[in-house]
Amino acid sequence: MAFHVSLLLKVLLVLAIAATEVASQETRKFTIENNCNETVWPGITNSESFNGSIFALKPGQSAVYTASAPWSGRIWGRTGCDFDKNGSGKCQTGGCGTSLNCTGPGTPPVSIAEFTLGGLDYYDVSLVNGFNLPIVIKTLNAKGNCSNAGCDRDLRTNCPSELAVKSDGKVIACNSACDKFNTDEYCCRGAFGTADTCQPSNYSRAFKSVCPDAYSYAKDDKTSLKTCASPDFVVSFCSSRNGTVCSYHDSTLKCNGSADLRASFNGWWFLVIILPVIVSSHHFLGFIM
Repeated sequence: MAFHVSLLLKVLLVLAIAATEVASQETRKFTIENNCNETVWPGITNSESFNGSIFALKPGQSAVYTASAPWSGRIWGRTGCDFDKNGSGKCQTGGCGTSLNCTGPGTPPVSIAEFTLGGLDYYDVSLVNGFNLPIVIKTLNAKGNCSNAGCDRDLRTNCPSELAVKSDGKVIACNSACDKFNTDEYCCRGAFGTADTCQPSNYSRAFKSVCPDAYSYAKDDKTSLKTCASPDFVVSFCSSRNGTVCSYHDSTLKCNGSADLRASFNGWWFLVIILPVIVSSHHFLGFIM
């Protein structure tokens, strides 16, 4: 009996490892939508892992991209851009050089959606490098109840004057205290480089009071970093954190909160599919002998 129990535990262990590997290799769909009253040019770092090209999203427009795990990168919005027919130009906020397709991060101040995809996906919205647009991350078809992240309020309207970035007298972005003053205390560097020594400032508290589900300073992990198992993502500019979002996937309209049969590993179908693959593996046979 002990042998059979031991063998069963080994089988379950390998099944768990296989499930993690399958999840980490899944493709995620990213729907990027613009609900602002101005045109937004999405920026994506490590975009070579994305299937799709970057272009302008006019108010009300959206685009769907795909990325395969493992992948780590950022998505943000650029505003006030002017690109020529060759994709060369510049932006008022969030620019990444002179190219339409970004190969590096956006220039602060910029609101950023950050992702690390794997067996378990990590995501957050960061205002550590300032704010230029409201941005929210929502999930679709997730395995479990996954939280929304982001900032759906416009911090430009109440930006402290010393942090404000203006164009023609209008506030177009709001700097972070770190980028503006470049001190160790505001930037969580040196003696302030740990979670214990780097504390919220009056500036980051102001950001946090308006946007509680976004990073307000570098060590703001506890209330800002979210996790989810293999969801599809919706990245929305200028939309509510709590509103229902929908996206077309495989010619079907799906919305957050809807059930998806592929979202669960519970049931015998998982064993039927995975177990023959494992049994045929030379490494597995060597493991149980």
